[in-house]
Amino acid sequence: MPPQLSNKPRVVKDYEKLDPEVLEQIKLEYPRGFRRNLITFKNAKGDTVSALPFETDDRYYLIRMTVKEADAIIEDDDDYDDEGNLKARVKRAYVAKHEDDDDDEDNFDDDELDFDLDENLNFEGEDDDDDDEPNGNVNIDDIDIVDPDTV
Repeated sequence: MPPQLSNKPRVVKDYEKLDPEVLEQIKLEYPRGFRRNLITFKNAKGDTVSALPFETDDRYYLIRMTVKEADAIIEDDDDYDDEGNLKARVKRAYVAKHEDDDDDEDNFDDDELDFDLDENLNFEGEDDDDDDEPNGNVNIDDIDIVDPDTV
């Protein structure tokens, strides 16, 4: 059974056309880059399109980009380091700026996150598959196309 999408308006938009506030939130959501989080779907013309999913309190975004574009965006963005990770100082600044947005959510102490990690787990973040294919699929029938100029 496919995942249930929320009743929020669904917006398909290019990365370059997003508001700076949304871009900052996307960077916080994907601090290690976009490539591994891309999904594919068929557009109204029947073409396969890849996109980065992102959800805010009031919208569900599919940000159009190919794997190559996803890599280029991170490589060209000064907020990311040479390994493609969001720089710590940038992350702290964005978290501080957007923490008011999340005051009602995730209101817990770090003590609540106390758990044991399996010492054998690998947290290197390396991609162990060699394909450049996005990792998920979305049915275009589940997406409402919204005019980006009205958003």
